[in-house]
Amino acid sequence: MTFQEKTFPIDLENMDHQPLLRYKGKIPLAAKLKEMQEFFGLEVTGKPDPDTLKMMKKPRCGVPDIGQYVFTEGNPKWKRKNLTYRILNYTPKMRQADVNEAVQKALSVWSNVTPLTFQKVEDEEADIMISFAYRDHKDNSPFDGPNGQLAHAFQPGEGIGGDVHLDEEEAWTKDGRGYNLFIVLAHELGHSLGLSHSHDPGALMYPTYSYMDPSEFLLPQDDIDGIQAIYGKKKYFYSIFLLERLINSNKTTFKICLFHQNEKFNCC
Repeated sequence: MTFQEKTFPIDLENMDHQPLLRYKGKIPLAAKLKEMQEFFGLEVTGKPDPDTLKMMKKPRCGVPDIGQYVFTEGNPKWKRKNLTYRILNYTPKMRQADVNEAVQKALSVWSNVTPLTFQKVEDEEADIMISFAYRDHKDNSPFDGPNGQLAHAFQPGEGIGGDVHLDEEEAWTKDGRGYNLFIVLAHELGHSLGLSHSHDPGALMYPTYSYMDPSEFLLPQDDIDGIQAIYGKKKYFYSIFLLERLINSNKTTFKICLFHQNEKFNCC
């Protein structure tokens, strides 16, 4: 749901009867406001009160708030666990190396807790196409300029499915100034994998932007539960190596260590 600031002469007591404030000719604005207020835990009035207007003005994701929790409508998911991604273009506001690092780190947020893997491709169609775009970029979801809607992504599927679009007019950064690219990408990639927005204000998939230090970022449990409900948990395979033979009196004992991806995990 993207909110745009417009001015109307409004009778707040009779909002449902004003045809200019209906969505698609069927759903009154008051009903949409109530839906939004309920989602964000605000007092449900159906009116644009100060708390509602304050929430509307927060920088946010452009994907609609649908469903009670976490799954995109229809529960779409990738049928394969090995996905490809491609960065179509770069923002001049950041070094290409920093953009690449943000993308890789954002993808690892999800691959660390699921069986999913992501491989970068350069000159071919990828499952997830990542791009920076201006205003009307021909996907029926135009950006609104600086602030407001920061980015949007599409649910898993063919064609535009899985793609991530970032508003080029935002102040993208790798730190806490402007909008942190890693944080926004990690959120949008959640949509690319089939997650919708979460009601939990502490979740990565909460609709509004909140800065978190990338070096200290840990995926909240709410998001872990959501993505693992779709793709399952990451499977760990441990190799057992005979590390050391110890002689103790007349007994021969062995010390065994478990290794995961060449990193010592546990010894016994």
